[in-house]
Amino acid sequence: MSWKIEGKSIAKEFEFANFSNAVEFVNKITLLAEKVNHHPDILIHKYKKVKIMLYTHAEDKITERDYSLAEQIDEIFVGSKTKHGISK
Repeated sequence: MSWKIEGKSIAKEFEFANFSNAVEFVNKITLLAEKVNHHPDILIHKYKKVKIMLYTHAEDKITERDYSLAEQIDEIFVGSKTKHGISK
């Protein structure tokens, strides 16, 4: 897993072929986040890049919930029909 610690969060950037694919990926993450009741910070930038940052606010640190959600996000990316890029 190529997630990196950035401050109090683990973070990863994903790149897509276009804006629509990036937004579709984010929409899949929002459904998952609602299901597990753990909500990442999400940034869409440079029109086709998505940065995800995970941090457990209630515990003021990175927890197993963050790593678990990160794994599931990676699975969405790998299994996504919109995958037209690489994660960084």
